[in-house]
Amino acid sequence: MKFKTRLRVTFVVIIVLPLALIAAAFCGIGMYLLNAQKGLPPGRLDYSFMSENMQEVVNSTEEVYLILQEQVHRDPSKLADRDYLEEISSGIGQKTTYIIVRKGDELYYAGNQDAANLIFPKLPDYGEGTLAEESGYYYGEYDKFVKQIDFLFPDGSPGSVFVVTRVNALISRHLLRDMMIAIILIMIFTAVMLTRWISRGVFDPINELNAAMKQIQQGNFEYALDTDDKGEIGDLYRNYEDMRLRLKESTEEERENEKQNKEFISNISHDLKTPITAIKGYVEGIMDGVTNTPEKMDKYIKTIYNKANDMERLINELTFYSGIDNNRIPYQFHRINVADYFGDCIEEVGLDLESKNIQLNYTNLTQPDTRVIADPEQMKKVINNIISNSVKYMDKPKGAIDIRILDENDSIRIEIEDNGKGIAQKDLPRIFERFYRTDASRNSAQGGSGIGLSIVKKIIEDHGGYIWATSREGEGTCIHFVLRKYIELPNDP
Repeated sequence: MKFKTRLRVTFVVIIVLPLALIAAAFCGIGMYLLNAQKGLPPGRLDYSFMSENMQEVVNSTEEVYLILQEQVHRDPSKLADRDYLEEISSGIGQKTTYIIVRKGDELYYAGNQDAANLIFPKLPDYGEGTLAEESGYYYGEYDKFVKQIDFLFPDGSPGSVFVVTRVNALISRHLLRDMMIAIILIMIFTAVMLTRWISRGVFDPINELNAAMKQIQQGNFEYALDTDDKGEIGDLYRNYEDMRLRLKESTEEERENEKQNKEFISNISHDLKTPITAIKGYVEGIMDGVTNTPEKMDKYIKTIYNKANDMERLINELTFYSGIDNNRIPYQFHRINVADYFGDCIEEVGLDLESKNIQLNYTNLTQPDTRVIADPEQMKKVINNIISNSVKYMDKPKGAIDIRILDENDSIRIEIEDNGKGIAQKDLPRIFERFYRTDASRNSAQGGSGIGLSIVKKIIEDHGGYIWATSREGEGTCIHFVLRKYIELPNDP
């Protein structure tokens, strides 16, 4: 659930739930306190059926009732004195209690005139006061509790004095106490419920996310967090998972690169030692006078020169590898004619292959004016690396390398095929990975850093092309790469 929705629900619950529970508590407590009295008919009441609130009503009228009862026994004529009756009314501490005096069938005196007018017609007749002396009368429709004392006026007229107490007012005070307790309990319940809900929905996930982040800090990228939540917490969990997987992948890649770098440095060091050792040996031979003829001297110097070229090639490869990692390969793109450029390349590599007893076959099936956008130097590196790789793994006494340039409408395809030992199908998809070797032991013996084809792939892709290989073990390998043609527009020079 989203935080905004959660806040809205919390806002509604804070208002609606307490109000609903308070209303329910009010109704329940009120019904509990009133049901014992309401519905009882006027007549003699049994205290055993009255609530504690009704007993309080009785007690609140008892003091006034006893004063009037004593006055009737001592001097009933005093009740005919309105000043005396007013004095009694003003002395009643409970404002919800008042007295009514009836003379014959007429209202003689009322401490609360408006309230007396309502209940006066319902009051018991003269002579029924003896029943009221024991308990009293309760009028449910008026919420009034009444106690009656009969007496005779000085002129002999029958009279009755009534002590009337409004029941609902007393019950409301008692109800107020109970409702305050209920409200406090309701607020505590609401607070606990909302706190737990927010804790489970917000704080618990955040604590779990915090624990997960500590695992990441300690280098543990296996601590996963799963959730089906669609809100912000769910987004945080999913972002954490994305971050964790990326960090895990990045860390594994960094470790692999570090491993490959160590292997690369080891290979380069190993490969540099070979020409250095050879150069030192030939130089020592010259210094020791072994080259006592011009022919031997010429052979030693050429060998030293070739070994120095091998060292230069290895150092250039190391420099280029550094450029690949930093994405800083220096490209100088030009529009080059395919026939002229590849013709020059073939002429250059042909002499070297001939000296190694490898036959070079060249076929160009493109139009003479076909051009591509390419960096001549980097493209030459592609050709040299592929041919060097073919020569390195040539296992036939009479080697052969075929170079074909094919026309494919808006692009050209270059194929460089040899008749070497070939590559196993399981290794074929990975030969363009950096440092990947199909046969580590034989590759180490052959020399090389293991990044030649990865460099080729990088250069071809930076030219907007793509590259792949096909091979059969024992028969040879063919490297294919495609470059887009340069299409000359009408306004182009």
